[in-house]
Amino acid sequence: MSAEPRINDRIRVPEVRLVGPSGEQVGIVPLAKALELAQEYDLDLVEVAANARPPVCKLMDYGKFKYESAMKAREARKNQAHTVIKEMKLRPKIDPHDYDTKKGHVVRFLKQGDKVKITIMFRGREQSRPELGYRLLQRLASDVEDLGFIESNPKQDGRNMIMVLGPHKKKTEAMAEARQAQEARKAEAKANPGRSQNAADPDAVHTELDDDVDAEAPAEASAEA
Repeated sequence: MSAEPRINDRIRVPEVRLVGPSGEQVGIVPLAKALELAQEYDLDLVEVAANARPPVCKLMDYGKFKYESAMKAREARKNQAHTVIKEMKLRPKIDPHDYDTKKGHVVRFLKQGDKVKITIMFRGREQSRPELGYRLLQRLASDVEDLGFIESNPKQDGRNMIMVLGPHKKKTEAMAEARQAQEARKAEAKANPGRSQNAADPDAVHTELDDDVDAEAPAEASAEA
């Protein structure tokens, strides 16, 4: 069945409850009278409540109404917030420099309002020392506790140990802050056209790192609770 409302001559009832173009209640009138008023106002007669008895119809510019509805739906989709689960993989005996790099990615993900799935990968004899992975996960959670919390406690999954960190900041808040920061950078770049792109855009230095992380650990999209 079509989701489009019936309009004008497609309405097949003897009478309707009519609503005027400004939302005023005209009352119950014969369909012929309602169509006559639509022509008089150069508007469409649109059935807005087909299940009512009698059906409710409104005088409106249906083409304009459809356009505005489509724009609102598009804007709603644009601003819709989705929680993304990023994944970061570590080894139990990770090098301090590598740990700092991986932690930096986790910090960035949490600041963006995304969840982070931390996976400790055990190999060989490391599988007999799960406490190494547990301590590493606890250390990481402690290092980023200002930005996130342990949403799923560490648990063994075959040769891996997994923990999920959730952000304190909601995705919508992170998106709003990101837009504000972007606008501020644009304004600063406009006021100081002589500055380099990297100087005007601090995030530019992360581009190469972002590509590496995404290639290593693809994101899993899930609807925000």
